[in-house]
Amino acid sequence: MRRRLYGILLLGMMTVVGPTAASGPAGIVFVGSSIFHRWTSLASQMAPLPVMNLAFDGAETDDILRLVDSRVLPLRPKVVAYYCGSNDVDAGESAAAIFDRIRQFIDRVTTALPDTRIVFVSINRAPEKEARWNIVDEVNRRVEMYAAERKNVEYVDVNPVLFNRDGTPRVELFMSDQLHLRPQAYEELARIIKPVLTKALGG
Repeated sequence: MRRRLYGILLLGMMTVVGPTAASGPAGIVFVGSSIFHRWTSLASQMAPLPVMNLAFDGAETDDILRLVDSRVLPLRPKVVAYYCGSNDVDAGESAAAIFDRIRQFIDRVTTALPDTRIVFVSINRAPEKEARWNIVDEVNRRVEMYAAERKNVEYVDVNPVLFNRDGTPRVELFMSDQLHLRPQAYEELARIIKPVLTKALGG
């Protein structure tokens, strides 16, 4: 509950962070929860892509929906990178409910900004969530299927780099809470995500 209240407070007071925060239409806007918010090397690892980060700790998919009109659409981003749903899983939400809010976000952004592309980064199968990996997998599966039917939506699965070949998590990539990521994990994510964002921005 404390994390949730903290996130709601941030939602009301946060400011745009990024090298293009004071400029016109944004290039790539990152929205979501702590996995993006704590990506402290995001700007350097994505360089020279123009990125800004609207993510915050504790965010759930309904929080991100509330960002659409006030924070996302005014920026007119060419690309939105989305990572959220992990906290919904921890809150006991169903896969159907989580996916529906993700779909609503995508639909609202792409209806208002039809040329904007959405890149959904898969919810990671953190060891902390092992008891609910089935929910994580189902949300990811639904988004992947939805993205396959939409020309301006792309699904990116980052889970393979977070796991060993035998199917066990690479625990060295996770913090002691078995949830948040260490710097080495972000290097892996950047290697996967950056080419996708580069192509989406160019397209």
